[in-house]
This record gives sequence, structure tokens and C-alpha cells, in this order.
Amino acid sequence: MIQIATSPSAPPPLPPPSPWYTHLYVQVLIAIVAGVLLGHFAPTTGEAMKPIGDAFIKLVKMIIAPVIFLTIITGIAGMRDLGAVGRVAGKAFGYFLFFSTLALIVGLIVANVVQPGSGLNINPATLDASKVADYSAKAHESTLVGFLLGVIPDTFLSALTDGNILQTLFVAILFGIGLAMIGERGDRLLGALNDVSLAVFKVVSILMRAAPLGAFGAMAFTIGRYGVGTLANLAMLVGTFYLTSLLFVLVVLGTVARLCGFSILRLIAYLKAELLLVLGTSSSESALPSLIEKMERAGCAKSVVGLVVPTGYSFNLDGTNIYMTLAALFIAQACNVDLTLGQQLLLLGVAMLSSKGAAGVTGAGFITLAATLSIVPDVPVAGMALILGVDRFMSECRSLTNFIGNAVATVVVARWEGQLDKAQLDLALTGRAPPIADVV
Repeated sequence: MIQIATSPSAPPPLPPPSPWYTHLYVQVLIAIVAGVLLGHFAPTTGEAMKPIGDAFIKLVKMIIAPVIFLTIITGIAGMRDLGAVGRVAGKAFGYFLFFSTLALIVGLIVANVVQPGSGLNINPATLDASKVADYSAKAHESTLVGFLLGVIPDTFLSALTDGNILQTLFVAILFGIGLAMIGERGDRLLGALNDVSLAVFKVVSILMRAAPLGAFGAMAFTIGRYGVGTLANLAMLVGTFYLTSLLFVLVVLGTVARLCGFSILRLIAYLKAELLLVLGTSSSESALPSLIEKMERAGCAKSVVGLVVPTGYSFNLDGTNIYMTLAALFIAQACNVDLTLGQQLLLLGVAMLSSKGAAGVTGAGFITLAATLSIVPDVPVAGMALILGVDRFMSECRSLTNFIGNAVATVVVARWEGQLDKAQLDLALTGRAPPIADVV
């Protein structure tokens, strides 16, 4: 009898690929194009689509607090070793501080080299400061002390209902540590929370089915309200910001990825559905639940993902930091304000603090810029009116850069901690890992 030799290590065959039009990223891409066309050719109708985009954002924000709460608690309690929790947090914040500062420096250097605002010759007295009054008011409210006190919720449950990511993070870490400290007596509760997590992520997959509608509504409103022509007036600033962010992702984060043994381009391809969703909604929060799930699927330990991703959303804002120094110097150049090296370094230092003080605030990019300019008197706050019309377009790039930066940070910290399954990461980034049901 002849026996045919088979390789016991051969991976099982993957199921046949589903039709192209069933993939979420394809549906979102089509929705974005449709939204742009509607907003351009029928601006009034495009503006009327705003509630659709807002509704999807609200749906996602509704589920963010439970996702963060459950992910962090089960991750910390599952580790048992509280020393390991401290190590992960310390490495994550060290990474955040270094690359956030580097992003600010990159924005400063590019602004000095390219000089995007040079030649505009704007008289600050002619600017309408009332247009940015609301942002300036919010900036004054975003003090460092107010930020620290704002991390503490009024009640335990309000951390899950007020929509403040930092408060949810704070309570979840405390609860996770408490659950870990009671040891085996908490096993039944930990098991129940793990089961609840499965149900919550199933809800996430259901909500993601509405992502194309949300992207369509948000993009139609943006183009309908501001128009594609708005970009032409400040094309130099917008183009410089997009190119700088692209180079930061491909060169800086790409080098970090290469040193850690993976490709930044493959990671971007792996997260294409989420990135298109961020692009369509101009909000990285819309893809936060999916990022947590995909990072776990890519071999990052649940405990690392649970700590790095939510904290990164508040403290690892590479795109926002590039925008802050670049936009601040653009305004100074446009208003013919010559800043010395010392003044620019002061601007950099203030931006480092204000970017943390306004973490988690809606419209944080514009608000932190107002906070920075209000402390550095050499650059007129009224100059923000110059970029108000195109800020919406730049917010998309900020969100994309922030999102990619947090994905890279998660893989890097997991590798530093020895909590990265490299084989699983390779499978995910090469498209050979089983797809997430109901999401892509």
C-alpha cells in the first residue's frame, strides 16, 4: 500500500475570499467618493447629510467606554503581576513623550525651511478674532490643573457615561488593579467580564456595518460646507502639513517599524478599513474599538493593547503635534512676526504642555493651538482665523497620523515587553490570518 506523505506543519487552507464589494474598506471608500461628489455638485444637500455622520460618531462613542473599560480590566487582572503593569505603562509613556516631542520638533523645522506663510503679509488688526473666540475660551479652560482634576470622575459610574476617555481609563486601571489584588477570589468575575467583552465586541462589529453611511454623511457635509475650493487659498499650508505627516509616518515611524521587524506599509494595509473610516469621519475615535481588536489579532498581548491604545489616544498625538508647531509658525510668518530661536523654543515647550492639557477635548487640535498662542504673546491668536476654513481638512490628516502612530506604539511596546507573537503579527500583516467576522 502506497502512502502519500503529507506535511503536518502545513497551515490549513484559508476559506475562499469573499466578493470585493462585501469588504468594509471598499464600502467606506465608495461612500467617501460619493460624499465628495454630492458635497461638490449639490452643496446644500451635502450639508444636510451632517446628521448621518454625527449619528455614526455618536454610535461609536456610545460603545467606546465599555470597550476600554472591559479591555483594560481583563488585561490587567489577567496579568496578575502588577509590576508588569507598571513596566508596560512606563514604557508606553516613555515612547509617547519621545515621539510627541519629536513630532513637535519636525513641525518646527519644516515650518522654518518651507516658510508656508511667507509673503501673505496679513495685518493682524484686519482679522476677525470673533471667529476663534469659542476656541480661545475653551483653551483658557484647558489648564494643566483643570486637566488633572478632570481625570477624576464625579462618580464611579459617571466615568462610563460622560464620554471622557481619560476618566474611563483611570477608573478601569483602578478596578483592574483591585481585581488583580484579590487573586483567585476574583476569577469568576474576571471570567464574566471576559464573556461580556465578547458580546461588546460583537456589538462593535454590528455598528461597523454603518461605517459607510457615517463616512458618506461626514464627507458630504465637509465638502458641501467648506468646498474643495477652500483648499486653494491655503494650499501651501495644507500641502506642507500633509507631506510632513506622510514623511513622518513613512520615514520616522517606518524606521521604528523596521527596527522592530515589521513593515509600516504592511501595517497600513492591514488597517486600511479603519484608516478609511478615520478619513471619512475626521475622527480617530470612530476606529478605536476596531484598532483594539485588530492589534490583539496581530499578536499583541491583550494587557498591552488595553493600556497602550487608550492612553495613546490622549497622549500620543503625533499628527496633532506636527500641526501645532507648523500652524503656529505659519500664522507668525503670515503676519510678518519674526520669532527668534528662543521664542520658537518657548513655543515648543508651551505646545508640549498644552497638548497634554487638552487631551481628550473635542477639537483638541485647534483648541491646543489656541492655548499655545494665548501663552506665547508674540503670535496673534486672531491669526487662527486664517486657517479656520481649512482646519477641517487638516483634521483628517491629524487623525490619520495619530491613528497610525498609536498602532505602531502598540506593536513596539508589546515587543519591548516580550508580549508580541511575531508569527501571528506576520500572518496578520501578510493577510494570511483568518478575518475578523463581521468586520472586514
